[in-house]
Amino acid sequence: MNILQRVKAPTPPFFAKLRNISLALAAVSTAIVSVPLDLPAVLVNISGYLGMAAAVAGAVSQAVVIDLPSKEDP
Repeated sequence: MNILQRVKAPTPPFFAKLRNISLALAAVSTAIVSVPLDLPAVLVNISGYLGMAAAVAGAVSQAVVIDLPSKEDP
């Protein structure tokens, strides 16, 4: 199975929820990093790390697929 087939295949419910939570965390992180106010550096750093972790979790969650029997299997 190549990567395009894997991304298009159905995702298990747990990983679909994890992907959606990751997208929300990435959005919050982006909002905190891009706010034009002077925020504490610790908050901006934590938000950047949270955004990176959310992006990785979302990508991994999207790549997990339900194992469907292939056409070659009897």
